[in-house]
This record gives sequence, structure tokens and C-alpha cells, in this order.
Amino acid sequence: MRLLLVEDDRMIGESLQRALRLEGYAVDWVRDAAAADGTLASERFDLVLLDLGLPAGAGSGAAARPADGLAVLRALRARHDATPVIVLTARDARGDRVAGLDAGADDYLVKPFELDELNARIRAVLRRHAGRAEPLLLAGGVTLDPASRRVTRDGAAVTLSAREFAVLEALLAKPGAVLSRSQLEDRLYGWGEEIESNAVSVYIHQLRRKLGADFIRNVRGVGYFIDAAS
Repeated sequence: MRLLLVEDDRMIGESLQRALRLEGYAVDWVRDAAAADGTLASERFDLVLLDLGLPAGAGSGAAARPADGLAVLRALRARHDATPVIVLTARDARGDRVAGLDAGADDYLVKPFELDELNARIRAVLRRHAGRAEPLLLAGGVTLDPASRRVTRDGAAVTLSAREFAVLEALLAKPGAVLSRSQLEDRLYGWGEEIESNAVSVYIHQLRRKLGADFIRNVRGVGYFIDAAS
């Protein structure tokens, strides 16, 4: 899953980006409202972690870019962009929480917070956004638990690398939907990360070897999918 972290505090931003990458997320990070607005207008993310107390940033004149995190959120929803947003902020007054949720946030978490709570909220928001209530992803005898990062096939544990897990999670989250190579690359890599030309093919090959040759199917020239009926 690809996340956008919008946080102006360098120490918090570096810590969160590092911790979330260790959880298997591809995490891009911007530090002001102008950069957040421009990035969200031009790129796709699975979820946004948004601070409210942001500097305006370059190019944020009165009629140009949003001047803070709340304005970034309102601009996102004004574009009819349904990307899920979790607000991460030190603003703990009830009025601030109400304003954030009414502006279109999917959840609101007050700093300081524990990383395990943030991870649980990310998983919950992504489930709701995908229209799922159940925490586990299931298909063809394969079970993936996003919380424990455990995968089993017919009850037997299967060991996957972080990138293999990310590819499998993306495909299981939308059974029957064909994901292109570029869509899968977007789930795996953040800005500045080098992408080998055959990286996705390698991960698909490894997953097929561990889960069954026919578990992940492909549409030639289009992409890969897991049969929803399997």
C-alpha cells in the first residue's frame, strides 16, 4: 500500500516514515500544504496521513494553494477525490475533531499516539474504504492477516518477504480485479526508490512457487489477478 505522509516536523516525519516502511508500506513524505495539495492533485495514494498545523509552503498565495492541513483536506474532497485520510494532529479540542471529520477525514488521531494504534486505524480505514468488514483476506485456501502479517495456505504457514506480502495483499484486497504492473509498482515503491524492470514479475513468480502455479493469473499485456471465485 502506498501512503502519503504530510507532516512538517522533521523528527516526527522521519520516525513515522521509517516505522511505516518497516510495516511494509511505501511511504512518501511532504512537509507543507502546497506540496501536499500539488502531490495529491497529480498522484494516487491508498491513504493519506495528514497533519493540520502545516506551513503554507511555496506558491501558496491567497488565491493559490491551501494554507494548512484542513484546507488541503477540503480541496481534496472538493475534487471529489475519495482517497481515505487519517488526520494526525496535536489539536485535541472537540471543535477541531468535529471540523476535521466534517471536512472529510475518515479518522482523527491526536498526538502523541502509539504506532500500533496508528497501524490498527490504517487497517480499519482501508477495510472500510474497500467495503470490507472482516479483517482477513481469503481466496483459494490462502489467508492473509494484515495485522499479524501472517499468511497461510490450507492452514500451513507461508513465509513471504515484505514485497511479496505487499503484492499478495494488493491482489487479495480486490479479488477478480486485474492490477497492472505499474499499479503494483505504485504499491511497492515510494519516491526515489530504484525499481528493477522485472521486479513485479519476480515477486509474482515467487508467490506462485509458494502458493500454487495457478493461484495468481495474468491477462497478457494487461496485468495480474486472483480469481474471486477461487
